Amino acid sequence: MMHASAFSAESDSKGPSPLRGVVRSVGAEYCWALWVLRSWGGLVLLAYSFLVRETGKDGAEMVLVPAGDFWMGSTREEADRVIAECKGAGAGESQCKEWYERELPRHRVSLDAFYIDRFEVMNKQFERFVRATGHRTTAEREGWAWARIQKDGKWQTDRVNGASWRAPSGPGSTAPSDHPVVQVSWEDAAAYCLWAGKRLPTEAEWEKAARGSDGRRYPWGETWDPSRANGNMTVRTTTPVGSYPSGASPYGAYDMAGNVAEWVQDWFGPYDSSADRNPTGPSAGRFRVIRGGSWSIDPWDLRSAVRSGSVPTYRSYNVGFRCGVGVQ
Repeated sequence: MMHASAFSAESDSKGPSPLRGVVRSVGAEYCWALWVLRSWGGLVLLAYSFLVRETGKDGAEMVLVPAGDFWMGSTREEADRVIAECKGAGAGESQCKEWYERELPRHRVSLDAFYIDRFEVMNKQFERFVRATGHRTTAEREGWAWARIQKDGKWQTDRVNGASWRAPSGPGSTAPSDHPVVQVSWEDAAAYCLWAGKRLPTEAEWEKAARGSDGRRYPWGETWDPSRANGNMTVRTTTPVGSYPSGASPYGAYDMAGNVAEWVQDWFGPYDSSADRNPTGPSAGRFRVIRGGSWSIDPWDLRSAVRSGSVPTYRSYNVGFRCGVGVQ
């Protein structure tokens, strides 16, 4: 069992479209996509449910999250239910409370419209950034990263010399071009988004993009479904971004649950429910927020409300990122 909180515990030491027949003008900044269907009456055109934008030096497809309110965080009832699941899996009550009461209180938040990358940043995109800027990641500069390896006959997380975004499990391992980049610190993620002309999404933006305005538990609804996300050790590694189209969020963002967890902009801290419009979190702190869970995480830790955090230099085999940008 691995909890979302495992990120902070260790900190100290393109994919297919969800709809077929999408029609877009190449090179256009904004465009409505159309879904073409055949029916007994002939050809029918249905408007795609979200606006698509391509922006920045990375050319990444982004989806629009419209302005408006949404429910952020969890109710007391939800937190208690997850704490019970956590305890049932063998963790202590105090530890489970620490992990999941950080989702409290559930509160209403209003956000301006923004765009967020439809997919997690891929290795081929990160390689373009490195070639353009000469950027060296935290792992490359310091010579090590947290990796998932076999040791003493079992799989475990350990500090591995030579592990980096190019070799996520250490020397000799590879990083497929269409998989999400991992072994990147918050500092690396922020540098990439800045280069691309964007930024990391705020924690509130990320949560709304994942669960929509109705407070659902997962991007697709209320119940865990292993066919909709790469999580719970079903694949035991990353998959190409967008591999689970039925798990897309209400706004068309993919892999908001599972595959890799994601850095966001905010410093980690208790929710300030009075900060109800475009919140950006604490002004300073020790940890940056990590969202979304990964392929190695239990289902209850893949809920859209789950929060974790780590030091900005933390890098791991299951943490990546995506970028966001405000509507101009």
